[in-house]
Amino acid sequence: MQRGRPVRSEIRSNILELLFFLGKGYGYQISKIYNEVFPQVTQRVIYYHLRKGIQTKEIEVHSIQQEKGNFSWGSEVEKKFYTLGPEALPKGQPRIKEFLEKHHQR
Repeated sequence: MQRGRPVRSEIRSNILELLFFLGKGYGYQISKIYNEVFPQVTQRVIYYHLRKGIQTKEIEVHSIQQEKGNFSWGSEVEKKFYTLGPEALPKGQPRIKEFLEKHHQR
């Protein structure tokens, strides 16, 4: 029997499904949509699985953008946009596609 956490994760699989239909997305956006479609998880868990997905090559960093604004922590924010990586195996769940078409602009 293997020790430690399993390599596959239901949360990461769900994130891959979201990225499949979104094309690309940043962490907060993915977290917000995830909690509308699936059982709620914390943002910390979403960011953990985004980082783990990069390690397993299921997710890639598409770009990093700096945005200026009036945020509680300062005047600038860094957004990392994620896309599917070469090891991603999304299934293309129709319910996610329908949800995104109804509630979010692609």
